[in-house]
Amino acid sequence: MFLGSGLGLIAATYGLVRLAFGLFLPDVQRDLGLRADAAGWVSSGASALYCVGAVVGYRFAGCVPRVLVAVAAAVAGGGALGMAAAAGPTAFAIASVIGSTGAGLASPALVSLVTGLVPQEAQGRAQAVVNAGTGPGLVAAGVLALVLLPDWRTAWIWSGFAALVVGAVLLVSSWSPRRTATDGQGSADRAPAPAPDRAWWSAHRSVLLLALAFGAGSAVVWTYGRTVLVEAGAPVPVSVSAWIALGAGGAAVVVTARWTSRLGARTQWTITTAAVALGVLALGTVPQWTPVALVACAVFGWGYTAATGALIAWTTEIDPERSSAGTSVLFVALVLGQAGGAAAAGAVVEPLGSFGTFGAGALVTAVCAVLGARVRATGAARSSGCTQPTPPARPAARSRRPAGP
Repeated sequence: MFLGSGLGLIAATYGLVRLAFGLFLPDVQRDLGLRADAAGWVSSGASALYCVGAVVGYRFAGCVPRVLVAVAAAVAGGGALGMAAAAGPTAFAIASVIGSTGAGLASPALVSLVTGLVPQEAQGRAQAVVNAGTGPGLVAAGVLALVLLPDWRTAWIWSGFAALVVGAVLLVSSWSPRRTATDGQGSADRAPAPAPDRAWWSAHRSVLLLALAFGAGSAVVWTYGRTVLVEAGAPVPVSVSAWIALGAGGAAVVVTARWTSRLGARTQWTITTAAVALGVLALGTVPQWTPVALVACAVFGWGYTAATGALIAWTTEIDPERSSAGTSVLFVALVLGQAGGAAAAGAVVEPLGSFGTFGAGALVTAVCAVLGARVRATGAARSSGCTQPTPPARPAARSRRPAGP
C-alpha cells in the first residue's frame, strides 16, 4: 500500500497537475485567450516554483517527510482547483505556477520515506517504481481529457481532488512507530541535514550540468507537445491519445525497473536520454503521421521518466548517504533547465515553427546522451560530516550502486 500510494502521489502532483498543463493548453488558450508566448512563460514560472518546493524538500525531507507529503498534496490539489475556477489567463497562470510546487515537495519526501521504510536490498527498485508515477498520472490526465474535453475545468477539478485523496492515503500508509520516533514527526530533536560541502558539489558538477541541459531540451514536449499535434490537424481523440501514449511510456518504467536498476547510472542516462532525443525529433518532424507521433510520445515518456530515475541512481552512486539531498538538487537543476527551455521555446515557436523548435530540443537532448556516456561517477568525500538524514540504524557499508531485488 505504501509504494502504491507513493506512486499515486507522484502521479497526482506530476502527471495530473504539473505536467498536464501542455495537455489542456490548446483548450485553455481558446477559452481564456492565453497567448503562445505567454504559455511558455507560465510553464517557465511553474518550473521555477517547482524548484522552490524541491529546495524546501531537500532541506526538510530527512526530518519531516510526512509533513512535506501533506503540504505537497494540499498545494497541488489547491492549484488544480484554482485552475478550474480561473476566470482569466492571469488567475489561471498563478494557480498553475503554485500547483507545480507540490511536485517539488513530493519527490524528496518520497525518497526519504522509501529510504527509511523499505529494506535496503529492495530500495533501488522501490525508488524506480515510485518515481514512475508520472506515467500513470499522465495516462489518467489523458483519459480525463478524452472523456471531458472541451470541459477542461472539470478535468482540473478531478485532478485536484485526486491529489488531496492520494496524499491522505500515503500519510496513513507511511506511518511507522519506528520512524515516527526518529524522523521529527514525534520529536523536535532532529535537525535538518547540513548542506553538501565542496567535495559533494565537485563530485556532482557534471551530472548537474547534464540535468540542466536535459531539462531544457525536453521542455518543448511538455509545453507544446499536444499543441503541435493540434496544429498538424489531429482531431481531439488523436492528440489526447498521443498524450496517453506519453504517459503509458512513463508507466512502462515500472516494468523495466528490474532491468534498469541493475545498470550503472551512466548507462541508464545514455540510453534514456537518447530515447528522449528520438521522441522529440520524431514528434516535431512528422506530427501529422499519427502512428509515428504515438510511438514518439511513448518513447519520450519512457525515456524521460527513466532518465529521472537515472539521476536518482547517479547521486546514489556518488554519495548514497545523501541520496535524498542529491535527488532534490538534481531535480532542481532539471526543472531549472525546463524553465529556461520553456521560455526559449515560447520565444521561438512562432518565428521558427514547430520543426525548428522541436529540432533544437532534440539536439540539446542528444548532446546530453553523448556527454553522459563520457562522465564517470566519483564518490564525494566521506569526511565532511554531512550525512543523509536517515534512521541511525542503517548499516555503515553500502553498495555504490542502487540496490536491485
